[in-house]
Amino acid sequence: MGGFLKHKDAAVTLLFLILSIGLFFFPNEFANRIDKNAVRCKGTILKVDNSDVRQHGLIKTGNQDVVLKIEDGPFKGKVLKADNPLLGRLDRDKLFKPGDEAFVILTVNSKGKIIFVNPQSYYRLGTEFLLFVMFVAAVLIFGGWTGARALLSFLFTALVIWKILIPYTLKGVNPVFLSLGVVAVLTTAIIFLVAGISRRGVAAFLGSMLGISTTCVLALFFTYKSHINGAVMPFSETLLYAGFGKLDLTQIFIASIFISASGAAMDIAMDIAASIDEIANRNPDLSRFQLMVSGVRIGRYVVGTMVTTLLLAYCGGYMTLLMYFMAEGVPVDTMLNIIFVSAEVIKTLTGSFGLILTAPFTAFVGAYLLGKRKVPQTESLQPSQEL
Repeated sequence: MGGFLKHKDAAVTLLFLILSIGLFFFPNEFANRIDKNAVRCKGTILKVDNSDVRQHGLIKTGNQDVVLKIEDGPFKGKVLKADNPLLGRLDRDKLFKPGDEAFVILTVNSKGKIIFVNPQSYYRLGTEFLLFVMFVAAVLIFGGWTGARALLSFLFTALVIWKILIPYTLKGVNPVFLSLGVVAVLTTAIIFLVAGISRRGVAAFLGSMLGISTTCVLALFFTYKSHINGAVMPFSETLLYAGFGKLDLTQIFIASIFISASGAAMDIAMDIAASIDEIANRNPDLSRFQLMVSGVRIGRYVVGTMVTTLLLAYCGGYMTLLMYFMAEGVPVDTMLNIIFVSAEVIKTLTGSFGLILTAPFTAFVGAYLLGKRKVPQTESLQPSQEL
């Protein structure tokens, strides 16, 4: 039986590996929007001229002249001059100095000649790649083969989001139904790649999906009840003006709520399902009701810490907004009624509500799937002893 399960686990791993490769090469019509005349490369800043830069308190305006050397691509080794305009925006401006690495976009004409040089930003891809390598190494060292399958689920998740969820949402597919389907697929991949094909995995899957569905229903009701629109999300209005005016931003906002909570729901479901499975294996005489009670008790401790997970995550993302309200002396009731804060409150509470219910859902399902009905034991016949 163990060998059969191992073969099934290997088959599932191979299946999602093939799906990941297929998704990587899956065509995306939005890729055609990329400027064919642009060459993206890495450059090193050699010289700068700040004579036209003006300081206005915290911000800078004007123009910085730079001389840079291209480090890769078809124009590697070329030394070029470029302008770095400063707009007076702390979140957009960058002031280079010699030795800095820049992400450079070169515009070329039909003859292949460079007609414009844009040092768009600092070059960050190298740092991101280093961090990713460290992350992969840590997962493999600690997790071994299970860690390798977890990395496959990580890759599959990223590809599904980038190749399926984002483009089909842009095409106008209903964001809520599409996101629920995507979350179901991702939950299947993540749980069964990590837990294997087992009743434990099925319990974790069903428990997490029930919790996520609860979050979805609550988000639908309270978002419309509170008159929250999707314009509270970053770049949402920019997206409308970019030619996607028919998008339903409110439904995209609702989808983002249960997508954000899905990872934590899977964590809770997997913890409880694994605990019930371990208890059932250690003490097979326990009834399904006893296993359910044990699962609920374990869930209380897990939920106790998870309830604040989303609160900390969302507050961390809006720390400066909260600081601004406090600095300006905005009353708490006024602050909570502002659409941006109200949207975060709905995100936090509906997501946390789904997490709370994931625990008992998983306990009920896990106890039913992993528990065993007591079978009356027949007394074995003992051979009679000769006198």
